[in-house]
Amino acid sequence: MFRFRPLSWVFVVAALTRLLAAPNPEPFPTPTSKKGLQVQMVDDALALGVKHAALNFNLAQLVDPRGDTNNPAWAFEGRTYRFQRGYLEALDRQIRPLSQHGVVVSLILLNYESGDPEIRRLLLHPRYDARCPNHLSAFNTVTAEGRAWYAASMEFLADRWSRPDQKFGRVWNWIVGNEVNSHWFWANVGPVTMEDFAEDYLRTVRLTHTAVRKASEHARVYVSLEHHWNLRYPGGDATQAFPARPFLDWFNLRAKAAGDFDWHVAFHPYPENLFEPRSWNDQSAQPDWRTTPRITFRNLEQLGAYLALPELLCDYRPRHVILSEQGFHTPKGADGEQVQAAAYCYAWKQVERQPGIDSFILHRHVDHAQEGGLMLGLWTHRPGTVSEPDRRKASYEAFRLADTPEWEPAFRFALPIIGIGRWEDLGKAR
Repeated sequence: MFRFRPLSWVFVVAALTRLLAAPNPEPFPTPTSKKGLQVQMVDDALALGVKHAALNFNLAQLVDPRGDTNNPAWAFEGRTYRFQRGYLEALDRQIRPLSQHGVVVSLILLNYESGDPEIRRLLLHPRYDARCPNHLSAFNTVTAEGRAWYAASMEFLADRWSRPDQKFGRVWNWIVGNEVNSHWFWANVGPVTMEDFAEDYLRTVRLTHTAVRKASEHARVYVSLEHHWNLRYPGGDATQAFPARPFLDWFNLRAKAAGDFDWHVAFHPYPENLFEPRSWNDQSAQPDWRTTPRITFRNLEQLGAYLALPELLCDYRPRHVILSEQGFHTPKGADGEQVQAAAYCYAWKQVERQPGIDSFILHRHVDHAQEGGLMLGLWTHRPGTVSEPDRRKASYEAFRLADTPEWEPAFRFALPIIGIGRWEDLGKAR
């Protein structure tokens, strides 16, 4: 005898609800400022007046392959997927207050190696090499099971954080991976050619875009690149890292061959030496995108010049650019904090001159004791802790006032450090 199963009805109702519901048509917001931060303390970020925020997201902490019925569910292709309630609610507590205050939230999608063997089996890329330094895998969109988990997860998240009522908060930007042109370190698939990696990454970006578009008509999906432009990261060989420009050339070519879509660029124009914040001295940041080894704040306009090429356009328009992660080390010495603050002022004025850049999201909020000796924060960390805030640095006030009428007196200290007499002379800074 035929019996109705409750789970089947749950699935049918959920599927029909989604079919009948249109994506959220709300247009992409137009913030009044480009000022952004990778947020650690929400209240302090709001006090600083940020208009953009980036948050890290780890897929391995989201999925629940064992199907605890107390966890939220999502129906996808005839199966129910469940996701860890505690992790979601912790993210809600960051996303909701930021978006309620008009902050454009970007989620950086990451895939750390889990200690759970079942999660590793599902989520790790089949070619992931456990010898990689940061234990970050590319997403497994290769196997049927891994691809289904990824697509279901992205649909679930986009639905949760694109609701018109903003019950859980609003995410507008979805950044797929981190600095993928140096994949060995940040999106590992083992040793691979640039072309093979680009094909794999393109599949994941397209899946993300498809999932996000089901929930929101105007949310954006981004590829993530670091500042090595025409040379690869020196710490990796040709199977571990690729120059950003040829990688993006190939990615764009293959995306258009299979049907273009509106992917965008999340770029990280760190100084050429991460321990030297004076990026106005960067010798490898040259004024021609065709040959420059790196794109840093010194030659930032070259990224826009490249993306304005006809073959890079989407619907006859340049792709959007956000600077989703970059920061400035605090050198040792009595003037270290002043140098770090001047580096931020210089970078802010450089970004301000680039209409094609939507946001400048600073990394970090607080110094981190496990970041290879880099001290990038607006705050120092309390001695003996990893990243508990202790004291505001000089850069805190420069950041707070950057997009206010008080910016000019707040930035004046930086002019002699940079070596210019006025901000209009930025192009002369060396």
